[in-house]
Amino acid sequence: MRQTMATMALVLAAGTAAAQIAPAVVYSMGEKFDGSFNEAAYRGAERFKTETGIDYRDFVVSNEAQFEQAHRRFARLPANPIVGVGFLQTAAVTTVAKEFPALRFTVIDSVVDLPNVQSVLFKEHEGSFLVGMAAALAAKSGKIGFVGGMDIPLIRKFACGYEQGARHANPRIELIQNMTGSTPAAWTDPARGAELARGQIDRGADVIYAAAGTTGLGVLQAAKDRGKLSIGVDSNQNHLHPGSVLTSMLKRVDLATYESFKAARDGSWKAGVRVLGLKEGGVDWALDRHNAGLIGAEMKAKVEAAKADIVAGKITVHDYMSNNRCGA
Repeated sequence: MRQTMATMALVLAAGTAAAQIAPAVVYSMGEKFDGSFNEAAYRGAERFKTETGIDYRDFVVSNEAQFEQAHRRFARLPANPIVGVGFLQTAAVTTVAKEFPALRFTVIDSVVDLPNVQSVLFKEHEGSFLVGMAAALAAKSGKIGFVGGMDIPLIRKFACGYEQGARHANPRIELIQNMTGSTPAAWTDPARGAELARGQIDRGADVIYAAAGTTGLGVLQAAKDRGKLSIGVDSNQNHLHPGSVLTSMLKRVDLATYESFKAARDGSWKAGVRVLGLKEGGVDWALDRHNAGLIGAEMKAKVEAAKADIVAGKITVHDYMSNNRCGA
C-alpha cells in the first residue's frame, strides 16, 4: 500500500491535463461572504475562474459533521483539486484523501501528511507584528485591544505577533486580550465580538485587532460606534468602516486557493507543506484609500522598515505555536 501511494504521488506531481481539472472549495463554518477568511478563498477561486474560464464548485458547511460529507461528495464527482479552508477540516481531509488517493486535496491552516495532500500554513505572527506596530503608534491612550475567535494556539499566534509588534513600537504599551469562546461557534458571533470590544474600550483601548472570523465584524462595528479604531483580518476589511479601520492583517487564503487550482491545471501541483509569510507574500498589512487618512508618513515608514527587516531576517518574530507561549 505504501509503495502504491508513493507511486500515486509521483503521478499527481507530474500533472493533469487542463480538461481534467474540476476544482472545488469546502469553506469553513460561517458564511461564504464573511468579509474575512471564507471570502478570501472565494476570491482566489474567482480569480482562477476569470483567468482560465474553468468553473469550480463550492460548499459552505453549517456544522462540523458536514466537512467529511462535502469532501466525499466532491471526490465522487470527481472534483480535483479540492481545497479545504481551515484547520477544522483536518480529520475530513485525512479520511477522504485516503479513500481517493488519485485526487488532490489542499488543506489550509493544518498539516495532513499524505502523498495527495498539500498543506498550506501562514506566518500570521509576521503580519500581526506589523499591525501591532500600527496599533501602538496610533493609540493615544497607550492601550490597545485584541479579540480572538476560538481559543486555540493558532489564534494565540495572531495575538502573540500583535503584542510583539506593539512592544517593538512602544515598549510601554498595554494590551487587553479576550477570546470569544472555546467552540467553533466563537467564529460566528458578532454580538459577542461587539460586547468584548466595548468592554476593552471601557478599559481604555484605542485600537482593537479582531482575529475572529464573522465575530470580528461586531468588533469593527463597536469600535466605529464608539469613535475608536479597529484592525481587520484575513481579507482587507478597511472598506467596511472607512476612517475607522486602521488597517487589516492580510492572510492570503485567496493566494493559496488560486495557486492550488493553477498548479493543478499547469501540472506543477505538489503535495507537502507550504509556509507563506511576508517574504512569500502570504501575509501583509493593508494600505488603500479607505485608511489613507489614518496612516501617516511616519507610521508607514516605521512599519515598512520593520517589514523589510523581517523579510531580511534582521527581526525574528516569535511563533507562539513553537512552544505555546509568547516568548522564546
